[in-house]
Amino acid sequence: MDLITGYDVERDGSRIQHDLWPLDEIDPKNAKFPCCLVWTPLPVVSWLAPFIGHVGICREGGAILDFSGSYFVNIEDFAFGAVARYVQLNREKCCFPPNLAGHTCKQGYRHTEYGTALTWDDALRSSVPYFEHKSYNLFTCNSYSFVANCLNRLCYDGSMKWNMITVAALLMLKGQWVDSMSVIRSFLPFAVVLCLGLVLVGWPFVVGLLSFSLLLLMWFLLGTYCVKTLLES
Repeated sequence: MDLITGYDVERDGSRIQHDLWPLDEIDPKNAKFPCCLVWTPLPVVSWLAPFIGHVGICREGGAILDFSGSYFVNIEDFAFGAVARYVQLNREKCCFPPNLAGHTCKQGYRHTEYGTALTWDDALRSSVPYFEHKSYNLFTCNSYSFVANCLNRLCYDGSMKWNMITVAALLMLKGQWVDSMSVIRSFLPFAVVLCLGLVLVGWPFVVGLLSFSLLLLMWFLLGTYCVKTLLES
C-alpha cells in the first residue's frame, strides 16, 4: 500500500518523514468513518432543539469514539443511534511534533503544554483517559467537549481554540447527511412536536420553544466566550 502526502519534521538534528497512511472509504453501513466527526440527534433534546445532538470523533480505521456518560468513552458503539451527519477532516491540517522543534503549527509551547500527539489515533487515545475521569453533563461537559479536546491536541487547522461552539459550527456548515432517512430522523420529531404544540396550545407554544432554543444557545455562547471556566473543552 502506498503512502500519501507526508511532511518532514526535525528530530535530534536529522529530518524524518511523517507519513500519512491512506484511509479506507467511508462506510455508513458498518459505521466506519475514518478521521471524521459524526453527529446524531439526541432523544427528547433534539425534538425541542434540532441543532443540538450527540457527536463523536473517529479513528483512522473508522471506529467511532464518543463521550456518552460519566467516566465513560464509547468505542465502536455510537450512543443514541446511527450516524446521521458527518464531516471528514484532513490529517495534513494537524500538527504531529516529535519535539518542540518539530511543530508545524504556530502554537509551539502552548501545544506542548496542552498535550501533543504523533498520530491522529494517538491524540484520540490521549483524550480518552482524561474524560474517563470526567462527569458527563449536557450543559457543561458533554460529547462536544471530548471532540474539542481531541482537536486541540491535534492543533487541527492550526488552532487550539476548539470548543463546543466551533465543533457544532464545523458539523453544521461542512457536514454531510448520510442519507435522506437521516434528515427525516433528525427533523421529523421536531416537526411533530411543533405541530402538536400549535394544535393543542397555539402560538404561545412556538414562542416558548423558540425561547428555549435561544436560552440554550445563549448558555453555550456565554460559557464558551465569557465565563471560560464554565464549560469543558
